[in-house]
Amino acid sequence: MRTRTLAAVTALALALSAAVAGTAAAEPVPPHTPALDEVFNGYVVGTLREGALASPQEIFEGLLANDPFYQEPPLTGSEQPGDILKAKRVDVLFTGMKPANLDAWKLMYVTTGLDGVTPVISTGILMVPRDGTPNSERKLISYQEANDSVGWGCHPSTQWTGGAPTDGSSWSALGPLALMFGKGYAVMISDVGNDADRRPHGVFAGKYAAHTQLDGARAALRHAPSGLDPQAQIALFGIAGGGVGAAFSAELQDEYAPELNVKSTVLEGMVVDQRNFMRVADGGVGSGFAFATLLGLEPAYPEMNLDAKLNPVGRGIADTFRTQCQTAYFGTPFLPLRALFNSGVNPADEPAFQHVFEDNRLGRSGTPKSKVLIASCAADDSFMSLVPARDARELADTYRAQGTEVTYQPTDCGMVKMLTDLYGWGTDLFGMQTIDWMAAQFD
Repeated sequence: MRTRTLAAVTALALALSAAVAGTAAAEPVPPHTPALDEVFNGYVVGTLREGALASPQEIFEGLLANDPFYQEPPLTGSEQPGDILKAKRVDVLFTGMKPANLDAWKLMYVTTGLDGVTPVISTGILMVPRDGTPNSERKLISYQEANDSVGWGCHPSTQWTGGAPTDGSSWSALGPLALMFGKGYAVMISDVGNDADRRPHGVFAGKYAAHTQLDGARAALRHAPSGLDPQAQIALFGIAGGGVGAAFSAELQDEYAPELNVKSTVLEGMVVDQRNFMRVADGGVGSGFAFATLLGLEPAYPEMNLDAKLNPVGRGIADTFRTQCQTAYFGTPFLPLRALFNSGVNPADEPAFQHVFEDNRLGRSGTPKSKVLIASCAADDSFMSLVPARDARELADTYRAQGTEVTYQPTDCGMVKMLTDLYGWGTDLFGMQTIDWMAAQFD
């Protein structure tokens, strides 16, 4: 009763705060933090108990991240978005552990570039639990991790087959995946490009990320050995950098992939306006991620010409970040971004970048047809509050004004919450509190 009363008081306080601020997002829904037995559900306990340690050779090969699978075949010009070029059955391997009762395939498929027309190649991984449910009856989660890595060999199909073991995005996905698999869902995660491509990856170009996510879902449903229903119900799920791709997926799906049966979209901690993100993260613990955002935009917007604008220090950091996983981005906290540029100004104010920021601002590319849940820090009172809380509320308002059914679910990312309830703080930060809502939207 005490917990319910506290949740009600919190919801009322947030609603009053939103009303005073003049926003329409005055109907916050308190998050449901999953209990430990929900995370360590029957499926998860069984898959861990029956799993096995990988052999030293398997661990070594996974760490090499040099699977010849990623070698691209030439495109003939007749391929369509979502067509599968290659598929390879794989064992899921994470920190030396091979879980049982989990089928997985690496997929290489056709998608499109920023323009939605030019064919390009992406890879990803499809994972399907074995729990007695016919695969033809499963729902599909199109999941975009908090994967902000510009470098190669850092992305989901490598992470979940033994590579990049220190990359934080896979660790943050463990809880949500446990809940998804526990509900019997198949999960498709795009790499947002070919993970073995040595060139910097355009992970922050929202429309491109959306194309790779939607075409990844198409590829998963077309992969006959998995046995999924081509008309399966789908949920889009994205967190942090992956939340940007998922939001653009929701905005573009009705035009780009109208045949997909998307029932809901979950957006957790995504960057709504990159300029605001630059300003908030500048000089804080997220400085490296703000700088990496620019590096993850340039592959899709080469006219940014970053190297010409960077001073020697900035160029050195950029050259490192372009080849590394996101763990490296934590190495430059509290660094003022302006100190990396010849102009001496924050990149948020760089005139040459403004059209890029505009093209990647959420709420402008289309109207989500699915129901949308927006979960983000309720206030800017934590070192983890890298995305302005107001941006998330305003995105909810924008989608509602367009006719989308939106649930706004603010979470407490504050320092007091972290110090007094680390479990609840962490589960909410990683989006685990959204899974029950997502499940309720399926027929």
